[in-house]
Amino acid sequence: MQLDMHYYGTYAMARAAGLKKEVCRVIATAAQFVDDNAEKGSVEFRDGGRLDVEATAHHAFNIKNIDRADQRQIWVPFHFLPGNEGAGYTQRLTCIKDSEIAREMIDFNLSLLDQSYAIPLIGITAHVYADTFSHYGFSGVSSRENKVSDIRHYDVEPDMEKYITDKAKDFKNNYPESGLFQNIKSWFAEGLSGALGHGAVMTYPDRPYLKWDFIYETTEQRCTMRNNSETFLECCLKLHEMFQRVAREGNNLSDSNAFIDFSQIEPVIKRILNVQAPEQGRIDAWLNAAKEGELFGIGPEDIPLYNQHIWHNHRENLKREKDSRKAPAVPVFRYYQAAAIHRTNILRHLLPEKELIVA
Repeated sequence: MQLDMHYYGTYAMARAAGLKKEVCRVIATAAQFVDDNAEKGSVEFRDGGRLDVEATAHHAFNIKNIDRADQRQIWVPFHFLPGNEGAGYTQRLTCIKDSEIAREMIDFNLSLLDQSYAIPLIGITAHVYADTFSHYGFSGVSSRENKVSDIRHYDVEPDMEKYITDKAKDFKNNYPESGLFQNIKSWFAEGLSGALGHGAVMTYPDRPYLKWDFIYETTEQRCTMRNNSETFLECCLKLHEMFQRVAREGNNLSDSNAFIDFSQIEPVIKRILNVQAPEQGRIDAWLNAAKEGELFGIGPEDIPLYNQHIWHNHRENLKREKDSRKAPAVPVFRYYQAAAIHRTNILRHLLPEKELIVA
């Protein structure tokens, strides 16, 4: 999923579920920051304190961010949560929408609502859970089972047909077949050429309005048509339910005036998800629906705009801080706490319990 869903859709579902505006903003910011936080390194405080910054994303277009270890430390716990179905190890790593593991992840993360990092952890949880509804059928490690052929899309308006085709060309230009990475090790090239994540199907899983299908190369079978708008609608319902739990179980997080039953806003969400437009057009659909009073029980209300630079700037500002004791008051510090807790639980507890040893 992209910014329209991970931030604006997440904010809308959290607010409609009856959470306070500021809580929704932090949740949605954390949910999107999972995709924007590709930096690694350390923050060294002048008093000798130190914060190790760990990435929660890496981007295939930047070869510095492609690493086998990163696949297991980043893609698996944050973007392609394994579904644990199938016979072989790589099959069990394949992401499945709304899987048992995903629901166990939610139960664990929501058990920490009394912690200082709870709100950004909810946002991270929302991102990982939402990605199971778009990334299902693919795994977060290089695997030939991720490779596909003969991708088709259906019922796309002419302007968007050209847009999607041009985007696909841009994406493929970054593949080793283009000659850009011909001297890279074979496993590295394989990851970029479609065996890693959903690289082979480009951004098709992330477009809410798209109907599409493809053939898995390993089985030579065409998958059942994927109707993204239906799957994303299911995701919105599940996020709404999860955020209702947060409102019930969290301390001083709820705003009952904002709550609205999902059935009342379902037609509006369907309309938004079927908007055939580039990312900004889809964002505008969420913004306009909120402004018109169609999404929240409280009536017309603006969704605050996302600014990825704020948390990046907070991290850079910490580098100039003399006193490391002030770091926990900075929102991005709480995000890094939450990300570490989530990664450890997935890789060291939840997956090993299912006999999936990933990292």
